[in-house]
Amino acid sequence: MIKFNRIAKRYPPDITALADISAEISAGELVTVIGHSGAGKSTLLKLIPAIERPTAGTVLMNGQNVGALGRSALPFLRRNIGLVFQDQKLLFDRSALANVLLPLEITGFPHKEARRRAEAALDKVGLLARARALPIALSGGEQQRLAIARAVVHRPSLLLADEPTAYLDADTAQNVAGIFLEFHRVGVTVMVATYDDRLFPGARRLRLDHGRLT
Repeated sequence: MIKFNRIAKRYPPDITALADISAEISAGELVTVIGHSGAGKSTLLKLIPAIERPTAGTVLMNGQNVGALGRSALPFLRRNIGLVFQDQKLLFDRSALANVLLPLEITGFPHKEARRRAEAALDKVGLLARARALPIALSGGEQQRLAIARAVVHRPSLLLADEPTAYLDADTAQNVAGIFLEFHRVGVTVMVATYDDRLFPGARRLRLDHGRLT
C-alpha cells in the first residue's frame, strides 16, 4: 500500500528530519513508528497524505507518487486516509455530531446518509450518547475519541495517528489504543507514531533514530 523509496526531508537552514528512509507497508498491516522525541516520526507520517513533501526520494501510495500530486488532487488522495494528529483541530463551536459530519458534508454526501454514518462512527468510539455535547464539555480522552470518529467516518482504507495517547492517563490510553486495534481487525491499515508501542501488541515496528530507520 505504501512505499518509501530513499526518502529524505530537510528544513532550512540545515536541519535533517529524515535521511535515506526505505520501507514498505502492506495493506491490512498494523505498524508502529517509534523513536525518541525529534526522531522524525511525525514527519514520516505527514509525508503519506502530502502534508509534508519529501526533499528527496518518493512516497508511493497504491503506486501513486503522492509527493508529485498537485493541490487539486490532494482531497481525492486524503479521502482514503483517516488522520488523527496531536492537534485534533476540533471545532469547538459545534456539537460532537456536527464535527463528525463535517468531512461528509464537504464531500457532498446526502444529509440522511451522512448523519447515519456519523452516528455509527460515534457509536464505534463510544460517544453516541454525547453526540449533542460541545467538545469543550468532553474529557481529553473523549476529545481524542471524537477525533478518531471524524477520521474514520468516510471509511478510509488507511488510518494514520500521531501520538494519539500521548496526553492521556494509562486507562484512557488503553481504551483509545483499543479503538485502533479494532479497526485493524476489520482490515484497515493502521500506522501509529507512539512512544509506548506496548499499547499496540502484534504491531510491526519501524524504529527511527535521528531521522534514520534503524
